[in-house]
Amino acid sequence: CLGTSILTDSDSFQDVVVTIERPTYHKPFLGGFKNQITGVEFHNAGSQTIPKKRPDKGIQLFCRETQTVFEKNKAQQTRNTTSTQMTKIGLYVSNMTDKLISPGKYLTAEEYHKRRLEAVIVLQKCFRRWHAINVVQNLREEMRLRLAWEAQEELQRKKEKEEKLRREHERRLNPKTKDDFELLYNALELWRQEETERIDRTLTGAERKAAFCGLLEQEAQLIASIGRHKLNADEENQQKAILHFLAKCAQPKRWKAYDGKVTEMDTQYTLRARELLEIYRSISMNDIPKDERIDVLLTVRCTVKEHECKLTQEIMELIDREVDLMSREVKECNLEGLRKRICTLFLQYIKTPKFNPEVARILKVPPDPLKLYKNVNFCHSCENYLPSSEFPVPANSRTIGRCRLCCKLDNEARRREAFLKYKRILENLRKSEADYQDDAKIVFLVQHQDLQYMIENIWGSQSALSACSDLYDLVMVRWDKQREWSPWNTILLTKDEADAHLELCNLEKAYETAFIHRIKCKHIRAKNYFAQIPAMASFLHRSDNEANAN
Repeated sequence: CLGTSILTDSDSFQDVVVTIERPTYHKPFLGGFKNQITGVEFHNAGSQTIPKKRPDKGIQLFCRETQTVFEKNKAQQTRNTTSTQMTKIGLYVSNMTDKLISPGKYLTAEEYHKRRLEAVIVLQKCFRRWHAINVVQNLREEMRLRLAWEAQEELQRKKEKEEKLRREHERRLNPKTKDDFELLYNALELWRQEETERIDRTLTGAERKAAFCGLLEQEAQLIASIGRHKLNADEENQQKAILHFLAKCAQPKRWKAYDGKVTEMDTQYTLRARELLEIYRSISMNDIPKDERIDVLLTVRCTVKEHECKLTQEIMELIDREVDLMSREVKECNLEGLRKRICTLFLQYIKTPKFNPEVARILKVPPDPLKLYKNVNFCHSCENYLPSSEFPVPANSRTIGRCRLCCKLDNEARRREAFLKYKRILENLRKSEADYQDDAKIVFLVQHQDLQYMIENIWGSQSALSACSDLYDLVMVRWDKQREWSPWNTILLTKDEADAHLELCNLEKAYETAFIHRIKCKHIRAKNYFAQIPAMASFLHRSDNEANAN
């Protein structure tokens, strides 16, 4: 506090106590000036009164600075000074070019906005019409492409079906393989059953017996015709098998390097096998000139002359005999038997490991007789000792049964079933499982007999989705593609359905609950059937453990 004297009257002073309060807030700068000589700043005085505090309303308030608009006035003047000349006394100004301007209708704000809204609606209509035209055109183009694709797929399926029928017809007319003759016997059995049903339905008494006798004769004639075709096919296939066997012996050694390149190397044994292959091809040729035939025989004689044994002596004697007969102008038709004997003995010469060492690793019968006892089984039907590869062993088999040849003969004589469709399904299944590269094992234990049981008894020989019964168009795939294929993790579908099924990520969302329950029931039936098989027991327990873990 400070004390000061204030003049109250002309002669009297009064002491007044002045209290100086230190402000608790920063006073605003209200302007001032600065001495240019001394540099001292002088601020305009401000009131020391503490501003009145606003009452607290419980709401947080924020201050905002006011944005001041700076105005500036400036006079403008056009460069060209113009003037207006009016009509007056003594001056006439023509008004021919004048324009009469009259005020228009006053437009209110409501009418203005209404007019803009109508214009916007018109623009929206035009845009929506343009957008709808584009959408329709795109849909029409997609529909055209879809219809074209469907037509192409339908045409492709039709061509495939026609090609399949043509191949079936060709295989029945000119059978060459075991599967072809299997189809022939199956067609014969179907024809016999149809004829039997027709005779039972239309004839009785003696006429029925006579018709059955005629049917039996026709069946015997057809079987004899099939047998003749089989003999011709066996002869042709035997020659192809011999050439394939010799070509396999003559192949060079191959191995793949780290960079993926395949390296081939010929050894002295492969060169020897290739030389013998070329000689055998030459000696097996028919209708060659006499001089070339004699050169081939002399080459064979020089080749076998290197080894002295009973077989080579017999070959040389036969060669000398043929050369002598050819010199006497004997007809070639009379030399066919002699030439076949020479080919047979020379083939026996090639298959001898002593003369052709490369053939030892390919022969079914090993040179060492002791190796035969390790992998040989006895067939109780034909009473022959055969390697284990000659016995079909289904997954549910507990003993070694009949060999493949006996099973084939029994099928041709009695049931005459065609297993080609099931073999194709199994082959496609094994290829698809090999592509997963997850070490699948169960699919390679299952045989076509097991697959046939699954398709016929569990899946009803039809697709689980479309009920398609054409086995040529059906495939088996994984039900859950994250787990390996097994009889309790599979589904039977058409090819198109299988492709769509394998693209699914969530089976519960893709299929209905009733369909999933039906598939699970089929899996349980397959699991109960294959649970009796010792080879499948370990895989079955492993799949149960995985399911419990999940």
